[in-house]
Amino acid sequence: MSRARVVDAADAERRRIERNLHDGAQQRLVSVAMSLGQAKSRVSATDDVVLKGLLDDAHREAKNAIGEIRTLTRGLHPPILTDRGLDAALSSVAALCTIPVSIDIDPALTGERRLDATAESTVYFVVSEALTNVGKHADASHVQVDVVRGESSVSVTVIDDGCGGAHLEPGGGLAGLADRLSGIDGTLTVTSPSGGPTRVEVTIPCE
Repeated sequence: MSRARVVDAADAERRRIERNLHDGAQQRLVSVAMSLGQAKSRVSATDDVVLKGLLDDAHREAKNAIGEIRTLTRGLHPPILTDRGLDAALSSVAALCTIPVSIDIDPALTGERRLDATAESTVYFVVSEALTNVGKHADASHVQVDVVRGESSVSVTVIDDGCGGAHLEPGGGLAGLADRLSGIDGTLTVTSPSGGPTRVEVTIPCE
């Protein structure tokens, strides 16, 4: 099996796991949290302080578990990418970043004119990982993301005005992206002189 087919198979499996978590465990936990909330409202009028405390704890933990599953499913394959496309998915990633992010997406990638599933998910994970790295290490005040479609590829450029010094550290997020990209004949280049800016450039083959 070629590396590209391995990447495709892994993406399909991530989508399957995301659907199962969303439609199964997450929905069950939502039901549990609602039941606990109803139980709290009935007990609150009584004098059973211990029982009320236990219900409060259980309700809080159920809501925490729901939040953790939602975070996990976004990392596997975000539902918004499947349902609403790349523009909405990247906007949601940018909204989670602690640093102001500007995103310019080629109009050829918006609306119903979508990339194939592998290219689309790769763009998403490239931007997500790049923004995560900026938030953790760059000490930046702004990030610019550009996504442009060519004839047979899509290019992603992420530039931040931080301190620079980024590199492909073994086991790190950018190195993981490089491995993923090599499996689909994509490329990743990081230019990050000391003092910045840092420029991450990615090319992804697409249909």
